[in-house]
Amino acid sequence: MRLRVRIVLVALVLIVGLAVARLVVELRADDLGPDAPFAPTAQQIERGAYLARAGNCAACHSARGAPPYSGGRGIETPFGTVYASNLTPDAETGIGRWSAGHFWRALHEGRSRDGHLLYPAFPYTNYTLVTREDSDAIFAYLRTLPAVAAPIRPHALRFPYDNQWALAAWRVLFFDRDTFAAEPKQSAEWNRGAYLVRGLGHCSACHGERNVFGATDEPLALSGGIIPMADWYAPSLASPEEAGVAGWTVNDVVALLGTGSTPHASTTGPMAEVVARSLQHLSEPDLRAIAIYLQSIPQAPARQRISSSGADPAMLERGGVIYRKHCADCHGDDGKGTPGSWPALAGNRAANMDSVANPIRLVLSGGYPPSTAGNPRPYGMPPFAQTLNDAEVAAVLTYVRASWGNTAAPVRSFDVARHRQGRVNY
Repeated sequence: MRLRVRIVLVALVLIVGLAVARLVVELRADDLGPDAPFAPTAQQIERGAYLARAGNCAACHSARGAPPYSGGRGIETPFGTVYASNLTPDAETGIGRWSAGHFWRALHEGRSRDGHLLYPAFPYTNYTLVTREDSDAIFAYLRTLPAVAAPIRPHALRFPYDNQWALAAWRVLFFDRDTFAAEPKQSAEWNRGAYLVRGLGHCSACHGERNVFGATDEPLALSGGIIPMADWYAPSLASPEEAGVAGWTVNDVVALLGTGSTPHASTTGPMAEVVARSLQHLSEPDLRAIAIYLQSIPQAPARQRISSSGADPAMLERGGVIYRKHCADCHGDDGKGTPGSWPALAGNRAANMDSVANPIRLVLSGGYPPSTAGNPRPYGMPPFAQTLNDAEVAAVLTYVRASWGNTAAPVRSFDVARHRQGRVNY
């Protein structure tokens, strides 16, 4: 018995020792040494500008009213606020003293110029797959931007998330440096799409479910989840009941990504911003590659839904009155909408999802597809937050989710109140 105890104690000591050693390794940055002279070509700079749009870098690194890429935007997380850094070539506050090697290390390893660990609000867990060639191209483009003196604002994180030891421990558990390896059994288009979706596009940052430590449980599954602090649900790309596109044509997927709207669906909320800032600027071959990859994602079997048959008849009647007063002029008494203008609500996946976050947000805040070159004047939906109270929003959504063949569960006034106040915890 004593021998067993000793063996267990020795094993525990070894495990703790290995963990501490790994933490020390995480905290210690290798000296990059002198970087090779960096003389980018015009073609490389142009390529970098394209890749920066593909990664939607400006969305986080540009504060409202400030010059592009000058940082300062606060990224709210469940652990506090992380402020985006200045990516302009200012020597004191930006990346003017960075080398191409420093920039590559930031993407690939999640380390800043001085070696300190970066917070994963900067999605290096995805960017670790970006190739050195693409990293150098993005760096070349950023060095051509006007230098902006914009001091880095300190992060406002709660203890213990505000120290490097805690971040190192997180990395030990949830981050491994990686490189993208093409799958030889797949086509070149599929591999290009996989590279963009998994790496530079960092799609799992929104469409991946997160655990209590803020890490994506299944970084490649894209199984959907609430976007932290944004109060929107990023639907599963692995479910035909949510945002799976396995049954669509490639052209329809390309149209949704590139214009934000198709006869099947339209993008609103955070995804509309992604389309407007990033995806609409991608080449048709890259959009097709993304579409081909997304269509290959294994689709989950249909889940057993909670039937809407249990909805209170009085609530359904009240919801019908509200719908006919505020919604039917656009979406139709039959819920079929107007193709090209107002989306159908009959069979609408967004209206029928188990998560009620997006339907509630759309009614309260309105729905606005992006204005794109392919759809420059989209039709939008006005907000009803000041028009309808919580019970009325719940009633009209319950009516929509129980009409025209829809069978989704009722919406509760409590759910609406939580979303209205921004107090949603998932």
